[in-house]
Amino acid sequence: MVQQFKKGVIELCVLKFIDEKDVYGYEIVKELGGIFKIKESTIYPILKRLNNDGYLTTYLIESNSGPARKYYKITLDGIEYYEENYNTWKELNDKVEKFLYKKDQ
Repeated sequence: MVQQFKKGVIELCVLKFIDEKDVYGYEIVKELGGIFKIKESTIYPILKRLNNDGYLTTYLIESNSGPARKYYKITLDGIEYYEENYNTWKELNDKVEKFLYKKDQ
C-alpha cells in the first residue's frame, strides 16, 4: 500500500510541475528525485501512462548538446485530472491529520 500511495503522490507532483511549465523528463527526475529519492525508472512510466491517457502531450526540441529533448505539456484533461486528484488528496490528508491530531491529545 505504501508504494501505491507514494506513486499516487508522485503522479500528483509530476502533474503540478508540468502545469507550471513544459519540461523534459530529466528535469522532472531532478526536481522530484531530490524530494522523494526516486530514479528515472519511477518517473518515465508515470509520464508514459499520463501521456497515453491524454493528460499530457509531448513535443521535441533540438538540443545543442545531444539528441532532441522530449518536452511534456499538460492538457486540459490533465489539468482537470490533477484538480480532481488534488482535491481527493487534500480531503484525505485533512481527515488523516484530524484523526492523528485527535489521537495525540
